[in-house]
Amino acid sequence: MNLPSQHLVIMGVAGSGKTTTATLLSEHLGWIAAEADEFHSAANIEKMSSGVPLADEDRWPWLTSITEWMSTQAQNGRCTIITCSALKRSYRQVLAQAEGQVHFVHLHGEPEVLAERMQSRRGHFMPASLLPSQLSTLEPLEDDESGITVDILRTPAQISAEILDRLLLPSP
Repeated sequence: MNLPSQHLVIMGVAGSGKTTTATLLSEHLGWIAAEADEFHSAANIEKMSSGVPLADEDRWPWLTSITEWMSTQAQNGRCTIITCSALKRSYRQVLAQAEGQVHFVHLHGEPEVLAERMQSRRGHFMPASLLPSQLSTLEPLEDDESGITVDILRTPAQISAEILDRLLLPSP
């Protein structure tokens, strides 16, 4: 009997370490990984690059394409890891419709830590000026959602190990 494909959505605001965490988990588990940013339209990227927060209307096609990608991977027997802010419950409800089992991993950090991280990173289109908007939009995971919240004030290896342990995935 084949088990359903699993999908980990590494979520949180900008600067929370989604890419680093997803990379470590992908390397450990051998699951295919993708960045949700790759699914944004050019118009969305231009909007964010100029410091304008996305509206829900901008996000629905983006979230749908991510969900379709996860479902396609599941149809091919693959498990996935995707980085996605998934700030609102309604966004996570769209992502949770993917074929297979979808689990959310919310990387949580204090605003000061997140702002410091965003200011020190290079080569990303998301300016630190959008962090307050993301924080005000963020709806933490609720008890009836499949997922966990992990504090970012540890090393990436420790964060990844906690995720593997809490989701009962194979540990190193």
